[in-house]
Amino acid sequence: MQSVAIRRVGILTAGGIAPCLSASIAYLIEAYTQMAPDVEILFYQYGYGGLLKGDFFIIDEKMRKNWQNLLAFGGSAIGNSRIKLANGADCERRGFIQSGQDPQVVAAKRLQADAIDALHTIGGDDTNSVAAQLATYLDKNGYELAVVGLPKTIDNDVSPITQTLGADTAAWEGAKFFANIANECTTCPSMLIIHEVMGRNCGWLTYATARAYRKMLDRREFLPSMGLNRNRWDVHGVYIPEMPLNLEAEADRLSRIMTHVGNVNLFISEGAGVSTILREMEEAEQIIPKDAFGHVKLDRLNIGSWIGDRLGEKIGAQKILVQKSGYFARSAAPNDFDLQLIRETAQLAAQCALQKKSGVVGKDEAKNGQMTLIDFERIRGGKPFDYKNSDFTTMLKDLGQPVY
Repeated sequence: MQSVAIRRVGILTAGGIAPCLSASIAYLIEAYTQMAPDVEILFYQYGYGGLLKGDFFIIDEKMRKNWQNLLAFGGSAIGNSRIKLANGADCERRGFIQSGQDPQVVAAKRLQADAIDALHTIGGDDTNSVAAQLATYLDKNGYELAVVGLPKTIDNDVSPITQTLGADTAAWEGAKFFANIANECTTCPSMLIIHEVMGRNCGWLTYATARAYRKMLDRREFLPSMGLNRNRWDVHGVYIPEMPLNLEAEADRLSRIMTHVGNVNLFISEGAGVSTILREMEEAEQIIPKDAFGHVKLDRLNIGSWIGDRLGEKIGAQKILVQKSGYFARSAAPNDFDLQLIRETAQLAAQCALQKKSGVVGKDEAKNGQMTLIDFERIRGGKPFDYKNSDFTTMLKDLGQPVY
């Protein structure tokens, strides 16, 4: 199975962290130890930053023997960062390159200097598209590099992949987070609790978190005679970027819930209603904060607080509590579902790299969810959540929320 050309493999993790990075590293170590134990494994530290600076370490026998220890950890054992190689000015400002250098060229030459025959990038569409560009550059310059990506994102918004690594864990961890926060409804009457969930353009994580939380409620026993009614702990509204946000209509509905239930619990994607906020900022001639990728810094917009300010008085809330589960959810160690998915992905990723094939390994929508190697050209981020699917619409109807 092993190609004689593969002598050294490089691995890096990039983008935001997710409940799959350390486990992906672990299962790649396992796969290479099983398939090609003589292949040397090199880890670039802190993503593309380590690649640009030549900051790496090589696996030793102790690491190879104890790879399973990584499975219990969230985050990335080799460090993570958000770096856009196409943004030379940002790379120079952060000290990754010198003035006048092209970061893509610097990275490509570093791979060549380090004698990397195959590179595994564990990240989202940006991470893997950059890796594909590096491979293309090296190929044009007479250096063959196999690049095999593993799809990481808690948003589950990479097309055409049905389930990205770490997303399921993030949903359940977000549900666990809110299971505690929901108890705040007992601190005062007429309380509005807003659970802000990560998700810039895609509402899948918000939906999946609400679904997981309600499944948790299904397993609990309530005591209505003591005021422990499921209605008080349930979800009363789910707002996602793909759906229109009509706060006037929702205020009427939620005010009725506040009257009858005594509190209101909302699950909101951090990207819901952003277009309205940006329009207000532009009209007020305010500066819109953006990152190196050109994305609006959603943590600076605080959609939860924005919605709370507009709904609180209208629905008669005496107190408004906004809580964000993003960092709690994305930093968790993977659950059993994700561990199985990660292992299957890593096994095929190593196999493809040893055969000098490039692409992203994932469950392909076009092949009925079959795990396969997907061409980089087909990988796209920002896949919208299908908010008209039956599971989601059924949940909305159960909550009494309008279905669009």
